[in-house]
Amino acid sequence: MRIDIGCGPGKESGYLGIDRTQYPGVDIVCDICEGIPLPDNTAEFVMASRVMPYVNDLFAAMSEIYRISTHQAVVCILSPYAHSFPHASNPMFKQKFDEYTPRYFTGRFFQPYQSPLCPEIPDYPVPLPPFDFRLLRMELFYQYPYDDNLYDAEELEVLKTLQSNVIHEIMYHFAVIKREITDEELEAMSRKVLPEPQALLARRLRLQNRKYML
Repeated sequence: MRIDIGCGPGKESGYLGIDRTQYPGVDIVCDICEGIPLPDNTAEFVMASRVMPYVNDLFAAMSEIYRISTHQAVVCILSPYAHSFPHASNPMFKQKFDEYTPRYFTGRFFQPYQSPLCPEIPDYPVPLPPFDFRLLRMELFYQYPYDDNLYDAEELEVLKTLQSNVIHEIMYHFAVIKREITDEELEAMSRKVLPEPQALLARRLRLQNRKYML
């Protein structure tokens, strides 16, 4: 089963839609922090597009997603990037997401090949979470003009470290781990073509057209 959490009126095709509001197409109305009315080990893929910043209790929400997911299910989270002034000032956003976030979702971190670096968290201990989501892929979506071909990867890395408003959104693909798994198995999963939100299609097409014109 594929599940679209916080689907709103634009549920992904072929997904079971979950939202706090009864929009057209929503299959289950609930607050995921308080429980998702589905059995354990139900979902093989979970989409959470631009919704997780709004949840009241991130660990409660992630615990429920973990419970309903099968071992090696994939969870895709698309979220506003924390270090952007419009996102930082949004009073509706209760949770923040950046490159460090995946470190808080597992006790045994896996750094995917050819993925932006998820840095170590210095100085403060990272609490062991009640779930295990291993990062398979992370993608950064830059704001204009940083999304053009004016900057190489090293320049963008420096820019996003030194200043705000460089990145607009961040997307993660996580593997749900409930049994032992090797790094080789995780690496194989990370190389697969993984579903992503339809909301990204217009962005990717726009970037492709801009690069073509250049």
